[in-house]
Amino acid sequence: MSQQYKKVVLAYSGGLDTSVIVPWLIETYGVEVICFTADLGQGEELDGLEAKAKASGASKLIIRDLRQEFLTDFVFPTMRAGAIYEREYLLGTSFARPLIALHMVDVAEAEGADAVAHGCTGKGNDQVRFEVSVMALNPKLGIIAPWRDDKWTIRSREDAIAYAEKHKVPVSATLKSIYSRDRNLFHMSHEGGPLENPWTKPEESMFVLTTSPQNAPDQVETIEISFEAGCPTALNGTPMEPLELFMKLNELGGKHGIGRVDLVENRLVGMKSHGVYETPGGTILYKAHQTLESICLDKATLHQKLQLALKYAELVYNGQWFSTLRESIDAFVDVTQRNVTGDVRLDLYKGNVIVTGRRSPKSLYREDYASFGQMDIYNQKDAEGFIHLFGLPNKVEALLALDGGGVSPYRQPDYNKIKRD
Repeated sequence: MSQQYKKVVLAYSGGLDTSVIVPWLIETYGVEVICFTADLGQGEELDGLEAKAKASGASKLIIRDLRQEFLTDFVFPTMRAGAIYEREYLLGTSFARPLIALHMVDVAEAEGADAVAHGCTGKGNDQVRFEVSVMALNPKLGIIAPWRDDKWTIRSREDAIAYAEKHKVPVSATLKSIYSRDRNLFHMSHEGGPLENPWTKPEESMFVLTTSPQNAPDQVETIEISFEAGCPTALNGTPMEPLELFMKLNELGGKHGIGRVDLVENRLVGMKSHGVYETPGGTILYKAHQTLESICLDKATLHQKLQLALKYAELVYNGQWFSTLRESIDAFVDVTQRNVTGDVRLDLYKGNVIVTGRRSPKSLYREDYASFGQMDIYNQKDAEGFIHLFGLPNKVEALLALDGGGVSPYRQPDYNKIKRD
C-alpha cells in the first residue's frame, strides 16, 4: 500500500476472513476500522454481529437492511433479462456485490473514510466485483485487499483460524466444517473443503436452504404466480410486496427440494471452480417468468433477448453492473417486458418445477391460429410460397453445382466414413 490511510470501511460479513481482517488492518496499518454489513437476507448470521465486530477491534458496525432494494434493483432486473451464467448459475453472489459496494462507498463518504477494504482472495471473482464497482462509484477512495498484500501471511482457512485464536477473535469456522459460504435472500453458495474435488458428492448435511428432493413431500403443491410488466406481483391470487412474495417462494422451494445446482464454472480470473448453489425461490421465479414470456414475446424479440441474456449474465458475473452496456441492455429489456403480464401455474414436486398453465391478457398465442383444424384465418396453401422463398438460397446453391456437372454440396461423399469402412 503506497498511501497511508486513516479510516477504512470494511465489507464485513462476520465470517472467518473478515473477522481476522479487522485486527490485521489495525495491527498492520494503524487505521480505524468501521465495519459495514449489508442485510441481504442472511438471517441468523446477523445475530450478535455488532458485538463480534467490536470484539475484533472495529470502532463501530453499520448494518443496512437492503433486502427490498436487492430484489427490486438487482434480482428482478437480472431475472427480467433472463441472465443465467454458463447455463445454470443464477448469479446470486454476483449481483449482490455491486449493491454492497454501492452502500459501502456511501458509508465511507458519510463517515469521512479514505479507503474501503474487503476480504476477497486473489483467486476469486468477488475481488473484481467489489473493486470495479468502487472504481465506478468513487475512484478517489483507496482500496485495501489484504489477500493480495505482501504483509498478509494468512494463506489458508487453517491459517485464518489460527490467527483468530491467537488474537482472541470470535469466529464460528472450524477445521472440521471448512466450507466457504455466501448467503443472501436469493441463494446460498458452498465452496471449498471437500468440494474442491468435483467428483466428490456433496454431503447432505451441507445444505441449508433446501430439503433433499428424496425427502421432500410426496404430494404435488400447485402455485400460481402473477406478473405485471415482467415483475412478480402476486402469489396464488394474493397481491404481495416483493420481499414477502420472494420469502414465500423460498419457503416453498426449500420445502420441495427445488434449486440445487452442482456446477463447475469458469471464473473471471481464468481458473475453474466447483461450487454448489441453493436457489429455491429464484429457480421457481425464473421458470415462471420464462414461461410467461413464451406467450407474450414475438419470435424476433425473444430470440434477440436470448442472445443479450448471455452478455448480461457475463457483465453481472464479471462485476460490470455499473456499466453503460448493462444499462443499455436494461433499456432494451424494459421494452420487452411491457406486455409480460399474466399468470403462470406451476406444480412443485421433489426438486421439479413443472409448468401446468400460462395465461395473459396480452398473449400472442391464438388458439384459432394454432389449431390443426379447418380455419378461415390461415390458408395453408400460403405456406407453399413461403417455403419456396425460404429455401431459395439452398436451391440456387444446388442448381449451380448440378449445372457444373456435380451434385449438391450436401451430397458429397463422406470421405471420413469411406475411410472407416
